[in-house]
Amino acid sequence: MSSTKYILGLFDDPDEMMHGIDKLQKNSIPIYDVYTPMPIHGIEAKLGIKDSRLGYAAFMFGCLGGTTIFTMVYYFLVHDWPMNIGGKPHFAVPDFIPVTFEWSVLFASFGMAFTFFYSTHLFPGRAPRVMDLRATNDRFVIAIDAKGNTPHEDITSLLKEAGAVEIKHNDRKYVSYE
Repeated sequence: MSSTKYILGLFDDPDEMMHGIDKLQKNSIPIYDVYTPMPIHGIEAKLGIKDSRLGYAAFMFGCLGGTTIFTMVYYFLVHDWPMNIGGKPHFAVPDFIPVTFEWSVLFASFGMAFTFFYSTHLFPGRAPRVMDLRATNDRFVIAIDAKGNTPHEDITSLLKEAGAVEIKHNDRKYVSYE
């Protein structure tokens, strides 16, 4: 029984890596993940990755911020400490619009940042999780779960045919920086 958990195909060129993804998908080999040193247009669609829901979170946090400040300002200026300023009514909504907008933006931006860090596990002080450190520099990496039913030799030959410059068999999920 092999202790290999992941088979990594390392590529020099993004086009060759995309060709490797096509070859693996044609042979029904599931791809665990792809690591690249730069964004590659169209890779999400090719891998079947869904659109991010971060925009929905931003909208909800913005609504929460707007509702929070609108409620606070209304309570402070109408119920808690009403003042007669120039004969204007206590509940003058146009006066609340700028601060309501600013708090909506503030809550949306901080909420998006916290949601992003939570969903990607990028907490302060946590070491990044990378299969191969060269994926952050000059290599394009396709990671394949080795526990599947496809023989390792078949996967290795498909990656070599696609133009992989190196093929590694990892026995652990992530590389540590120590």
